[in-house]
Amino acid sequence: MTLALVAGLLLALPIFMLTLAVRLTSPGPALYWSDRIGRHNRLFKMPKFRSMRIDTPAVATHLLSNPEQWLTPIGSFLRRSSLDELPQLWSIFKGDMSFVGPRPALFNQDDLMALRTEKGVHTLVPGLTGWAQVNGRDEIPIPQKVEMDVEYLEKQSLVFDVKILWMTALKVVTKDGVTH
Repeated sequence: MTLALVAGLLLALPIFMLTLAVRLTSPGPALYWSDRIGRHNRLFKMPKFRSMRIDTPAVATHLLSNPEQWLTPIGSFLRRSSLDELPQLWSIFKGDMSFVGPRPALFNQDDLMALRTEKGVHTLVPGLTGWAQVNGRDEIPIPQKVEMDVEYLEKQSLVFDVKILWMTALKVVTKDGVTH
């Protein structure tokens, strides 16, 4: 929680600038509050900078037939740079998320939630990044993603979290695994 507050303060100016950029380039709010599933399958609201138009269907991006048509003028940049994730520092500060853990499922990803519950992964606090994120993100099928979540559950430690954060930073810088 303290680390999220410090990060938020250090990033206050870029967050403010991105808020203005989103508001000036498309109608609607700067933030999109997504209904997500947290620890013990509890629903919470997770903020992201809005990268999609306000009339976009509420489904995972990879399920849209042509996701590019829904992007705002700066949406592609926000996603490629992962800057759309910065507001999730609020969720970390509140305790709904942590820096590392399984990514929180969308409220309507019943298949993912059922498998995570069956495997005990639902007991973890979801993260800004996770083991599955650094090993394929949306390119891997749900059962494989959940197996990686289980591996994280079994191996979680400060050292493993630092490794995942380091791998995440490398992937963000190289834009590895980012499709939109």
